[in-house]
Amino acid sequence: MKLWEQFDRILVFDTETTGIDFGTDRIIEIGAVSLEAGAETGGMDLFIRLPEGRRLDPFIVNLTGITEERLAAEGVGDQKAARAFADLLEGAERPLIVAYNAQFDLNFLFYLLQPQGLAEALKKPRFLDALTVYRDRRDYPHKLENAIAAYHLEDRAVNSHRAIDDARAAALLLEAMAEERDDLERYVDLFGVHPRYGMSGRRISSVTYRAQPYERRKPLYELTEEAPG
Repeated sequence: MKLWEQFDRILVFDTETTGIDFGTDRIIEIGAVSLEAGAETGGMDLFIRLPEGRRLDPFIVNLTGITEERLAAEGVGDQKAARAFADLLEGAERPLIVAYNAQFDLNFLFYLLQPQGLAEALKKPRFLDALTVYRDRRDYPHKLENAIAAYHLEDRAVNSHRAIDDARAAALLLEAMAEERDDLERYVDLFGVHPRYGMSGRRISSVTYRAQPYERRKPLYELTEEAPG
């Protein structure tokens, strides 16, 4: 995989959250897999306690299987979770952070790290959105479960809506997509966005955002190179 020519550590992560609003909702589980030279060298899987008086929407409980009782019994505070994630990047000279629908997860990650004084951890890494790659490879629908099926990973991966499972699934997907066509390095810091509604959440300064057509024609990086200005 050509990515290893540029990066010495790839951190694939996923979050489960109380909702989709980056500013008011929060992470309730964060999972990550740390890879070096293609081998898993570390990771994390932590529940994060809810603030006093905060409740989980029944939809989230049904989707993830995570309950308020489990968060209270097994969850850690924001500081411990933020520190654990930042520690996974320690010592890496050329780190890459990957997620499936990375814009969503990176926004939530920023709002976890920033109040703890750890947002600096996101300055060195570069970013890759596995969803952007998958949209270039396959037609709609584009959920993680669809990608797992498209690359015949069902015997090794599951889209369980649990953070660590989905992070491991995204890591396997990344490898499978590279085996299919090893051009993933061209998607680094390039996120596809809805052609009509554009991006959501906080803009990441190092990322280029481009409208990604629903109909696959050329890879997004080629469309970007052709775009004026």
